[in-house]
Amino acid sequence: MIDESTLARVIARALRRGGEFADVFCERRTSQSLRLQDGNVHEAACGLVLGVGIRVISGESAGYAYSDDLSLEALLQAADAASHIARGGNNGIAEPTLRHEAVASWYDGLRDPADSARYADLLARADVAARAYDPRVVAVNAHVGDELQEVWIANSEGRVVHDRRPMVTLGVQVVAGDAQERSSGYVGDGGRTSLAYFDDHSPEALAREAARIAIVNVSAVAAPAGEMAMVVGAGGGGVLLHEAVGHGLESDFNRRGTSLYSGRVGERVASELVTIYDDGNLPEERGTINVDDEGVPGQHKVLVEKGVLRGYMQDLLNARLMDAHSTGSGRRQSIRYLPQPRMCNTYMPGGESSVEEILASTERGIYAKSFAGGQVEISKGDFVFMIGEGYLIERGKVTAPVKNATIVGNGPDAMTKVTAVAGDSRLARRHYTCGKGGQYVPVGVGMPTVKISSITVGGTRHDG
Repeated sequence: MIDESTLARVIARALRRGGEFADVFCERRTSQSLRLQDGNVHEAACGLVLGVGIRVISGESAGYAYSDDLSLEALLQAADAASHIARGGNNGIAEPTLRHEAVASWYDGLRDPADSARYADLLARADVAARAYDPRVVAVNAHVGDELQEVWIANSEGRVVHDRRPMVTLGVQVVAGDAQERSSGYVGDGGRTSLAYFDDHSPEALAREAARIAIVNVSAVAAPAGEMAMVVGAGGGGVLLHEAVGHGLESDFNRRGTSLYSGRVGERVASELVTIYDDGNLPEERGTINVDDEGVPGQHKVLVEKGVLRGYMQDLLNARLMDAHSTGSGRRQSIRYLPQPRMCNTYMPGGESSVEEILASTERGIYAKSFAGGQVEISKGDFVFMIGEGYLIERGKVTAPVKNATIVGNGPDAMTKVTAVAGDSRLARRHYTCGKGGQYVPVGVGMPTVKISSITVGGTRHDG
């Protein structure tokens, strides 16, 4: 996108008022998307992001400026703006000698987004399949997106890397109802691959699954309230892991001492049955990165091992300040934002129990097959989650579906109450997007079936 001599000149300009480190993030992103509503394509969009972000680090401060004008004059002005914000440290540097480093990539053979007729066909097929599933289906909404992001990252240490990042998504929302009740189901799929992914993972299958969830929820009974056991479903249950534990292991919160996990590396923070990984190296998953947005290769990170905290997810800035190394966790939404330490694909490996054993051991509880959303307070670890698809467990059997169920708890406390982990761990393969600091990035989540001995369930039915 920009030749290396220009990049070197911009980096030197950014550091001329001082600073310890500077980098340039260049981005070109093309995208297409279509939305279907009431059987018709309701919205179509094409997008292009093209620009450069320049960062200067001085101590704990970072000066940042970006430009969508790629002329040398505009880039030097942006470098000046970043240097004004983060002045200090040394007295400037000579232009660095940049060396291009090859990046191992799974994605080099993928092409730019396809023509819009292909997208419209996928949406139409999803609509037909959802409506045919059950006469109680009353509405179908669907969307498809296809983008290709290319990045070039250069820094004052002389490194230059280039990466190509595809992303496809297909999501289907189905509304079902009868005379008394209406409910919905949503399923999304895709990842860092091409539109050909949906040849094997068909829109019909997604639509039928979304319709199934909607129909289940139409017939659901009021959820009970109170303390009880919870069995978390494999795959999508990983949202709980991501929100209730993962954010608390990001290094910025721990460096500032605002996470419950601050200063606790080497301590027991969960049941010995709990191991948690974050991985940037899983082919096709949404959170996978060849390199992060600071040019550091994506890595497999052991966060918690048999209940013991092993480390945090680090970006370059926080790693420098914590005398650590980046774990390839510096991510940003686009050129408009500074990188932050973020999760990639966060999951728990399988254990030694079977799903049948876990259910049979539960006298009374909730089976949370999937979650519909939630929130967590990082400093305390307190969370609230809505159950998207849930069922009662009575005398060791999964029985009636439940509606309007929430769970309330504390992440570290919940992890100490894990009493069984099944061997069915898997990534959810749904299109999750994580928000932090006003930025949104794609992530993956995963989990085996897990039993938590006690959790607070918020519902409208109070059993006497």
